[in-house]
Amino acid sequence: MNRPYNFSAGPAAIPEEVLKTAAAEMLDWHGSGMSVMEMSHRGKEFISICEKAESDFRELMAVPPEFKILFMQGGGLAENAIVPLNLSRGATVDFVVTGSWSQKSLKEAGKYASEVHTAASGKESRFTTLPDPATWQLSRGASYLHICSNETIDGVEFQQLPDLKALGSDAPLVIDFSSHVASRSVDWSKVGLAFGGAQKNLGPAGLTLVVVREDLLGHALPACPSAFDYKVVADNASMFNTPPTWGIYIAGLTFEWLKNQREGNATGVAAMELRNTAKAKALYDYIDASGFYVNKVAANCRSRMNIPFFLNDESRNDAFLTGAKAHGLLQLKGHKSVGGMRASLYNAMPMAGVEALIAYMREFEQKHS
Repeated sequence: MNRPYNFSAGPAAIPEEVLKTAAAEMLDWHGSGMSVMEMSHRGKEFISICEKAESDFRELMAVPPEFKILFMQGGGLAENAIVPLNLSRGATVDFVVTGSWSQKSLKEAGKYASEVHTAASGKESRFTTLPDPATWQLSRGASYLHICSNETIDGVEFQQLPDLKALGSDAPLVIDFSSHVASRSVDWSKVGLAFGGAQKNLGPAGLTLVVVREDLLGHALPACPSAFDYKVVADNASMFNTPPTWGIYIAGLTFEWLKNQREGNATGVAAMELRNTAKAKALYDYIDASGFYVNKVAANCRSRMNIPFFLNDESRNDAFLTGAKAHGLLQLKGHKSVGGMRASLYNAMPMAGVEALIAYMREFEQKHS
């Protein structure tokens, strides 16, 4: 089967090897006589799946032992409420607003924190740049500072995480890394909590990963539901309620796939970072050299995962998308809030897919110039 290349921003492409394994094990997981979807989440079979997935993710992302890894539900949007329910302590929360997702996060946190404060914003540049950390106006005694480290819609990415201590703040850094988790390493010394929906780089929709430092547990607001209290979830090894078992299983297969990836001497996430950097560079280089397409994001903060671009003549958008589909290039339409096109180059997208997209873009440009 010759599958097309899927550039969806999420739910996104899953490695073909993972899909084939899941298909082979669909009716009978390892001789158990059951599909993973039929297992008790407290049975030894699923417990072994969950424990291995957690262990593999910890190894892949070099997560230190003082952090808990939680498998939850609700996606990034739910975490916009769950984080302040657990970490705000009813006090002030700082936000750096860099695009659509951090805007949503700030708005939701306002329901639970006593005050939400915009420490910095990229709105004036229409979210094509990131505000310099040296200019951030940080609150004294903030419960935490929230950033979206990669904005899926606007295509900006923090190339390095901010060092809040160097900026004079003791607030924990909270990062929404939904759209670039496992595409690059994380400096955990700068992070208090990271969360991400799985449906972009780790597996199917329905699973949310939370990586939280242990000292941040146990401070949930009284109104926080027990199933969303990080300490309760951690104390019950993500089994306080029935977790998204199928999502955890597919994520576990994806972690195994990631561990087997190699680029030169690099393996795992380090290999993916090299590969993703090369994929993004190839597409940005073509766009920048073209007078037909344009990417509006400043070069020093361009996302390696989500590349928005525009045709100079947007009346040709529909023709571009129709032709792309005919060439086996799917889901390139930009988000409705910004328009244009968007190519998401998550871990499962091979360089061959990027090369096929560039070849089509070149063909379309030559035909319509």
